[in-house]
Amino acid sequence: MLLYLARRILFMIPIFLGITLISFFVIHLAPGSPTDIYTQFNPKVSPEFQQRLRQLYNLDKPLYVQYWLWLKRLARLDFGHSFAPDARPVWEKIRERLPITIEINLLSMFLIFIVALPLGIAAAVRHNSLFDKFTTVIVFIGYATPGFWLALLLMLFFGVKLGWLPISGLKSLNYQTLSFWGKIWDQAKHLILPVFVSAFGGIAGLSRFVRASMLEVIRQDYILTARAKGLPERVVIYKHALKNALLPVITILGLSVPGLIGGSVIFESIFAIPGMGQLFYASVMARDYPTIMGCLVIGAVLTLLGNLIADISYALVDPRIRVD
Repeated sequence: MLLYLARRILFMIPIFLGITLISFFVIHLAPGSPTDIYTQFNPKVSPEFQQRLRQLYNLDKPLYVQYWLWLKRLARLDFGHSFAPDARPVWEKIRERLPITIEINLLSMFLIFIVALPLGIAAAVRHNSLFDKFTTVIVFIGYATPGFWLALLLMLFFGVKLGWLPISGLKSLNYQTLSFWGKIWDQAKHLILPVFVSAFGGIAGLSRFVRASMLEVIRQDYILTARAKGLPERVVIYKHALKNALLPVITILGLSVPGLIGGSVIFESIFAIPGMGQLFYASVMARDYPTIMGCLVIGAVLTLLGNLIADISYALVDPRIRVD
């Protein structure tokens, strides 16, 4: 098991370097320059100032040289300074927003798991029943619903029309005057819509994978044998079938991490949540290369860690893939 884990960790290093290399060159293909915010709308800026500004940001050097300089800073865990007018260290800007994005994504993963797993199992056990057909229709509608459109509908209905839930931010204006439990409830109300929108597509997709995996497993001979022995149906489903049906589901959960992180850009912008997604969007619009790369590095690390956790879980569930 330790050898298997060491191999997976070592394999992550070239993947991480490949992600950063491709990302660095792709973001420089976008039109515009980080210096435009200082020079484009100021006719008094001289060409000499523009050149000094490019030299300050190392933009006058070839791309491979810029990447090498950035990689050396990253080796020291230094993301550099933002190209924004505040010129703050990138890590400080990320550190302020990263816990918010992680919290929302963890809550989304938890919601996906506790809803999609029993829904998929129930649909498989009741195969071709009215319940199975109804959930299939609902799930496919949910899977095809755009997240941003769903977010706007929920904001309009629950926030504007009914006034039950807040539609932006993470705290109310009177947050400091609330009691301890009042603060918890206030934050929970602000998280309901973003977490639901973030998890909605994942619930639809994962429940279908669970259903398909369970249908394949419960048709195996050993399940028929377990039933022939007179074991209760609950024991057959949850002890014998579910463990083997979870193998592909674990992989899907690991692969869903990039989608959740990428989706943060959409729902954090819509709900005005000060997380990594909103920071990434603002940095792209401003051509703030160090901040963009910092966000991409954090996203890549979280994605690789999610896949590593999925691999470890896979090895724990299925001992056949372990290498001692």
